[in-house]
Amino acid sequence: MNPIKHARMTALVFLCLSAGTAYAHPGHAASGFAGGLAHPFTGLDHLLAMLAIGLWAAQQGGRALWAIPAAFVGAMGLGAALAWSGAALPHVEAAVALSVLLLGLLVAVRFKASLTAGTAIAGVFALFHGYAHGLEMPQAASPGLYALGFVLATACLHALGVAGGLLGHRAIRTAGIGIAASGAVLLALV
Repeated sequence: MNPIKHARMTALVFLCLSAGTAYAHPGHAASGFAGGLAHPFTGLDHLLAMLAIGLWAAQQGGRALWAIPAAFVGAMGLGAALAWSGAALPHVEAAVALSVLLLGLLVAVRFKASLTAGTAIAGVFALFHGYAHGLEMPQAASPGLYALGFVLATACLHALGVAGGLLGHRAIRTAGIGIAASGAVLLALV
């Protein structure tokens, strides 16, 4: 990769990862749009899974490049709606941690899936991530604004993962292994 592209990629990663710290009044929990926008950046499990979705979509190529992240975002919204409606979804934390482990493995081994299977895998994982986002919404927050925030942040993380697909097979494999290892640790802590 040429040094200029690498510097731009590094700057983009830094900006996306530091977005959650740009509050005007530190010490006050963000709610509404700002809270939703910050939420995916504040949890390692969400951050890694969403980057992995982008990396995996980049590995799949073709229509999967946009369909897998879109399926994730859509099912994540459904998961949040389930949480807000009071529906019960069992073992959410374990499922979120397991998604990090499995998505990391999918990236590490360059698992090729049909478009239908890829979007289904992304959708199942996203349902649990969205449910967790919905449960963690501040009580004073507007669900619509909060959802808009975490949807935009998720799309940014997916795009960052897709852009990471330009790094080369070895770097992507290493990232997948690191994500999977992190998922194993997260799963052990649940």
